[in-house]
Amino acid sequence: MTASRRPRIGRAAEVQEAVKEIILARGLVAGDPLPTEFELMDELGAGRNSVREALKALQAVGIVEIRHGFGMFVGRMTLSGLVDELAFHSRMTLADGCDELGHLMEVRELLEIGLVQRLVEERADLTPATEIIAQMTAEARAGAVSAQTDRRFHEVLYRPLGNPLVVRLLSAFWDVYAQLRDQLGDADESAEDVVRRHRDILDAVASGDGAGAAAAMRAHFDGVRARLVRLRQSGPVPGEL
Repeated sequence: MTASRRPRIGRAAEVQEAVKEIILARGLVAGDPLPTEFELMDELGAGRNSVREALKALQAVGIVEIRHGFGMFVGRMTLSGLVDELAFHSRMTLADGCDELGHLMEVRELLEIGLVQRLVEERADLTPATEIIAQMTAEARAGAVSAQTDRRFHEVLYRPLGNPLVVRLLSAFWDVYAQLRDQLGDADESAEDVVRRHRDILDAVASGDGAGAAAAMRAHFDGVRARLVRLRQSGPVPGEL
């Protein structure tokens, strides 16, 4: 056994922890190359099956990225596993009062209420969000505001806060919502109402009205709540689940 080799480990769970320790001890960051499978086997004194099982588990949670033909790298933060789990359990409970999805929407609403109030405190530059409102207005005149533009508004609005995790979390909420769009059905609001509610949020933030921004955000979520109520009353469309 070489001087650098660790005591032999056998279980995949132990290998997972050892690989994470290697990443931290060597100061590796997202995108940096990792030792090969055979190098890990040698360094950790672990069997091939344990190493492969550990790497697959680390890949599933975004710690390791395996690029076939190129090698293994430190993964970038992703919430895809969380999105799939939330979407699946929300779909499971759609027939039981939309509990999971309703709770998820409540979390997002509370998060965004806090975020708009923080924007008021920061006196952030709202020019990019204003440009999205102009795009929304143009789309509304053509008939409908796209989900992509709606999503973009929320992402751009909070960017001045300088917290990349905020954008990732909001994107996760949107991804769950996108997976369940067929079950939720069409929005109850008109395109003009969608624009108005978003403009109300932006205007309140721009004027420094924290309470008004919070109230506007609650009003924005009224449409989502209405769709959930409608779904509870009618139940999901047969064959969709």
